[in-house]
Amino acid sequence: MKFSNTHEWVEIKNDIATTGISNFGRMHLGEIVNIKLPEMNREVKKNEAVCILESNKTAIDVHSLMSGKIVQVNENLYKDLKDLNASPEEKGWLFKVKITKPKEEEDLMTLDEYEKKVSKG
Repeated sequence: MKFSNTHEWVEIKNDIATTGISNFGRMHLGEIVNIKLPEMNREVKKNEAVCILESNKTAIDVHSLMSGKIVQVNENLYKDLKDLNASPEEKGWLFKVKITKPKEEEDLMTLDEYEKKVSKG
């Protein structure tokens, strides 16, 4: 897994980037009560806002960490947000992108780098 400054994570397998919000980001949001996932087959650019999460406190944009095309969204979240609230880095993934620019991964943080950044606050 790799992480962004805006608390998204991405897991890349072959040319598919699965994206979600980090445990740290979810914790600071509070309980997520609504979601707007991106449209299927939408072309996205790295760092483009593609998804909205709403909590009791605020609403935030979730960005695509890789350029490409949205090939899958986690539609289960429309029925029940418990996976997103309880397991944002596993079952609570948000969307998958077929990557067109693999080198973009080089700009992302490792787990150690991310944990150091968030611990400094």
